[in-house]
Amino acid sequence: MFFRYEQVNCDDAIKSVQVNQDGWKLNGTHQLLAYADDVNILGGSIHSLKENAESLVAATKEIGLEVSADKSKYMVVSRDQNAGRIHSVRVDNSTFERVEEFKYLGTTLTKQNSIPEEIKSRLRSGNACYNSVQNLLSSRLLSKNLKTKIRVYRTIILPVVLYGCEAWSLTWREERKLRVFENMVLRRIFGPRKDDVTGEWRRLHNEKLNDLYSSPNICR
Repeated sequence: MFFRYEQVNCDDAIKSVQVNQDGWKLNGTHQLLAYADDVNILGGSIHSLKENAESLVAATKEIGLEVSADKSKYMVVSRDQNAGRIHSVRVDNSTFERVEEFKYLGTTLTKQNSIPEEIKSRLRSGNACYNSVQNLLSSRLLSKNLKTKIRVYRTIILPVVLYGCEAWSLTWREERKLRVFENMVLRRIFGPRKDDVTGEWRRLHNEKLNDLYSSPNICR
């Protein structure tokens, strides 16, 4: 379950909730993740989830915090597609909608832990970032200063695409999508090359891009 509070700094409320084996721990790890006003509660069942949520809501009320019911959701993660058929959870007169995915700290979490969906989201953000600086990457003023253009890519665009990548488990298909994106940016940076034989301008092949870039590719 993902809670969002209308005020920040709910550390005191979280500390006041007692940790116990049945409620706040799962397989030896804490079930509550908190950052600023965003709180994520994990539970082995709907019943334990509701108990944990009720404890947190009660503790936060004592210090004047209120749950933002419209932004708080819950999600069932299970190999069983029929698990948790209930469509909403009610806690302290608030009803929380069940969702198939939600964002937590900028990362898209899905009920199937779908990495491809997260990569799609990161690539969309990367494309938006690329579009905002593509004029700079193709600027004639920097045509002889490729190191600056590469630095722009590695410090502005690449971190947007690779945010949260430490938790990714990539397939060949996902790696290919990432490489296609990187090659698109590198072609903008290095531009076309004139063929020595035909005299025609042509875009660079992937192998040539790799040679010119001379840095680990996006998947490494």
